[in-house]
Amino acid sequence: MKILKYSTLLLITLLFATSCNNDDDGNPNIPDPGPDFTGTFAQVDQMGRPAINSALLRFDDGANKDAFNVTIPSERVPIFQPLFLEEAVRLYGAYGAQYENNILGQDAVQLTTFLAADVLQVAPDAPTTYFDGTNLLTGRRLTDDVIDISLILIFGGQNGDRFNGQDLDGDGNADLPILVSDGVDASGETPLASFPYLEPPHAS
Repeated sequence: MKILKYSTLLLITLLFATSCNNDDDGNPNIPDPGPDFTGTFAQVDQMGRPAINSALLRFDDGANKDAFNVTIPSERVPIFQPLFLEEAVRLYGAYGAQYENNILGQDAVQLTTFLAADVLQVAPDAPTTYFDGTNLLTGRRLTDDVIDISLILIFGGQNGDRFNGQDLDGDGNADLPILVSDGVDASGETPLASFPYLEPPHAS
């Protein structure tokens, strides 16, 4: 009886293995259907410059953030530039300061117009960098500290250090907050030489 059961089980296993041998793999007579793009798709997010949406749209207004993400760049400026401007001026005012032109020489209207489109520039004839001390916004490298550079553009003033924890009255205490850096650098980051270029995820 046991022999019959084992023989039947072996037969079923062999039949199953034979019927599932993927004999269509690599068969030129069976066309590859490719990806399926049928149906209706909707854009839910996009990001040219990380954190611009987060920094210059009020944190308590999720509806505006969602609207920003689904609006194409060519339509963003008239809708969101006034909101960006309002928030930039408000953030300066919270520290008793007025906006001053940034390291690009942009006033508040020019900067927020520039940022509201949220697209990356590319300069084919210049080094690719968000900012390397000389070249600015000519592209983006994996090691670029894009958050700090964006903060410098917004809060750095003409020299890039407008809000950098300065002690204005010489009492040994910082009178201004540090708004030109998130305090996280790219030390230890080493992009790979081949795709996917990014390092494996860090454990912490």
